[in-house]
Amino acid sequence: MALHLVDSDKSESIFDDYAQPAATQAIPKYKLCNNSSDPELVRNLLLDELLLDGNAKQNLATFCQTDLDSNIHVLMDKCLDKNMIDKDEYPQTAEIENRCVHILADLWHSPQSATTIGCSTTGSSEAAMLGGLALKWKWRQRREKEGKPTDKPNIITGPVQICWHKFARYFDVEIREIPMEHDRLLMTPEEVLKRVDENTIGVVPTFGVTFTLEYENVKAISEALDKLQEEKGLDIPIHVDAASGGFIAPFIQEDIVWDFRLPRVKSINASGHKYGLSPLGVGWVVWREKTDLPEDLIFRVNYLGGDMPTFALNFSRPGGQIIAQYYNFIRHGREGYKRIQQACLDHGIYIAEEVKKLGLFDLLYDGKSALPGAAWMLKKDVNPGFNLYDLSDRMRTRGWQIASYSLPANCEDMVIQRVLIRHGFSRDMADLLIEDLKRCIDYFQKNPVTHGFTEKEAGGFNHS
Repeated sequence: MALHLVDSDKSESIFDDYAQPAATQAIPKYKLCNNSSDPELVRNLLLDELLLDGNAKQNLATFCQTDLDSNIHVLMDKCLDKNMIDKDEYPQTAEIENRCVHILADLWHSPQSATTIGCSTTGSSEAAMLGGLALKWKWRQRREKEGKPTDKPNIITGPVQICWHKFARYFDVEIREIPMEHDRLLMTPEEVLKRVDENTIGVVPTFGVTFTLEYENVKAISEALDKLQEEKGLDIPIHVDAASGGFIAPFIQEDIVWDFRLPRVKSINASGHKYGLSPLGVGWVVWREKTDLPEDLIFRVNYLGGDMPTFALNFSRPGGQIIAQYYNFIRHGREGYKRIQQACLDHGIYIAEEVKKLGLFDLLYDGKSALPGAAWMLKKDVNPGFNLYDLSDRMRTRGWQIASYSLPANCEDMVIQRVLIRHGFSRDMADLLIEDLKRCIDYFQKNPVTHGFTEKEAGGFNHS
């Protein structure tokens, strides 16, 4: 018999969290429960469930930032209730957004960096779509003045991230994507010139290709379009998708000319939550000059208090990521960004060199000339007892998330493995990664996978 009875109406909170009904029964998953629960208990139950997610710091497949200092956490917390679209209510957040735009315009060598226009977005995908829309509107204005039809716009890209396919479909633009070839994995001037015509609204080089981490040669493409204009009168603008490279090259690859130093480059998008070092949820688009953004794309609203221009695809958004971006600009400065990005690049080069020493892989990207990271394939005709998908899966047992995938059209037989190195990664982590790769390779040598091996399954490719 119990020495002390608990009143039936007494709060459950006097009991240990894991003895309360909310913890001894399944959490409601697809319908709201009838009653409220203790907030700290609910928080702990959710934190327990989230333990099943991967360790973000070991996620070498993502381009997105996974390491944020404590001051960013404080700033984000203070900005949870700030709606950045309401510039009348939160004028200082709007001012800080404006400062970031001009900092980036200056970083990317806009000839009018103090007066040009741009905006924050939810990420580089939205920013890319805004750049694409500006290209379409400007093209349509030119065609209408010339009395020509405007019903068949097209855009030229290399092997691009899905956002450009979304842009083409959502906004009724034909995408002429230059497919990869075994001896050419990037957009080239020659391939661009094969596809442009009077209906081309713009050319979009990618400055940090998703699949290989390399930069497409914006300068060479611009020069080819300059020559085309001289010969045929076609004036075709460039939008640079610099989702990742826009925060890398200005600091550690300054000799590469890719930005507004080229007059044909009219707009650039980049992702603040990638190599901009900011939390998830912020991208940027900047136009070379104000006149490169058509006035028709700007809406003005006054129902939030004041007369406010807006040209984002979204409306309400939190302001914290913008404040965090400005914090990073002020906190790190040019020298700080340079040291961080160079450290990341050096780790990528080191990993590439160590992977090559293993003797099983051919390097597709050695980490030296573009984004921080490395990419490799299994050697031709090798049968190590695993394919690259097996290796990625086995590495997850040690917490590592490493991307393995086949390349796009025309190169589907090329399966590659890729790692991205971001802020928060150390040489010690690189050594741990290599040791785990060796451990997994040794495991497969002792326990080979039994599925049949073709070059495609193994992740190899006939280089002859």
